[in-house]
Amino acid sequence: MRILRAVIAVVALLATATPVLAAELVMYRRAGCPYCLAWDREIGPIYPKTDIGKALPLRQVHLDRGRDNSVELKSPVRFTPTFVLVENGKEKARIEGYAGDFFFWGVLEKLLL
Repeated sequence: MRILRAVIAVVALLATATPVLAAELVMYRRAGCPYCLAWDREIGPIYPKTDIGKALPLRQVHLDRGRDNSVELKSPVRFTPTFVLVENGKEKARIEGYAGDFFFWGVLEKLLL
């Protein structure tokens, strides 16, 4: 129920918000990261079905599989998961960590506005 309320709130705000400038959301993760696994369970299945997910596709980068230089980051990724809003290959904003679905949707919404 919390997820549904959060998604409805985000959709309502997006309907009145200015267009999203970021081209994608990049999730940096490591194998065995418990917070990444929680995100996978709680958000992963619904993210691509949401308006945000459709407008801001998710790409995952596995840090333990080698260096990824596809995004010009403002600072190194130190915590996982780290979600980076990317436009034209450059970091625009980030969310470090995952403290639950309500936190994720709320912070992502603020970054988009």
